[in-house]
Amino acid sequence: MQLDHVTLRTADLEGTRQFLQDLLGLTVGYRPDFGFAGYWLYGDGQPVVHLIPGGGKAVGRDEEVIDHIGFRLEGYDGFRARLDGDGIVYSTMDLVELGERRLFVRTPGGILLELVFREGGMSD
Repeated sequence: MQLDHVTLRTADLEGTRQFLQDLLGLTVGYRPDFGFAGYWLYGDGQPVVHLIPGGGKAVGRDEEVIDHIGFRLEGYDGFRARLDGDGIVYSTMDLVELGERRLFVRTPGGILLELVFREGGMSD
């Protein structure tokens, strides 16, 4: 089994679309006519993120929600330099025992994205 896609409900449809395109290099692709606005964002020829409009209503911490979405990427140092250059706020986590480094960023609407890099040379 593998995850097919994730659907994000956002009050800022255009801002979230642009953010994910810029951050992850996703591209807008074919989306069936569902009768409401939205986008399917593609990576490697597959629709991996679906965006649909939402009211932006805050959810309490006791509610059942998806906490974050993780994407596996390559090129940690270059990616981090790009975030710095673009002024995007992020936090880091190194999991040496797994050989992984992680960057955490939020979409314009506050959805947490975990960017996972599995690479050798865990220097800072």
